[in-house]
Amino acid sequence: MRSPRKPFFALTAEDLMSRNVIAIPQEMPLAAAARVLSRAQITGAPVVDADGACVGVVSATDFLRLANPDAQGTPASCAAPPCVCSEWQLPEPHQLPADEVRRYMTPDPVTVRPGTPVGELARLMLDAHIHRVIVVDAKARPVGVVSSTDLIAAVARTEPAEAALAGSAP
Repeated sequence: MRSPRKPFFALTAEDLMSRNVIAIPQEMPLAAAARVLSRAQITGAPVVDADGACVGVVSATDFLRLANPDAQGTPASCAAPPCVCSEWQLPEPHQLPADEVRRYMTPDPVTVRPGTPVGELARLMLDAHIHRVIVVDAKARPVGVVSSTDLIAAVARTEPAEAALAGSAP
């Protein structure tokens, strides 16, 4: 994220987004995708088709669902490998199925254009219960990612006088 000198509510996705997008090809094996995310120290990334268009997102939540297929949200049993006894525990990459990412990604990603205002970004994340939106170009190719951390950083950098004005706004 750049250090913008705009008022908070004038910020857009372009001002906040990380431009170093790590995109995962939909044909990539799941274990390889887990290694890419781990090496990049990120918890999710856009999934792209052969043309580079964003077709989904793969995130730690998808790996949690894989590790804990119980739809009720209760911890999976430790009776069978891989042993996942708590929600914070993720399977090791070598324990993941050899299937392609497209089988486990979240389809229909929440995408925005670079000019999307900060307030809309926050609403989209809140309404969809997600931690990132993918910023795409006119051909749906990822050009950036705005994470919930990027939004928090923008709030933290807001000048105190502006924050006070925003708090008194209707």
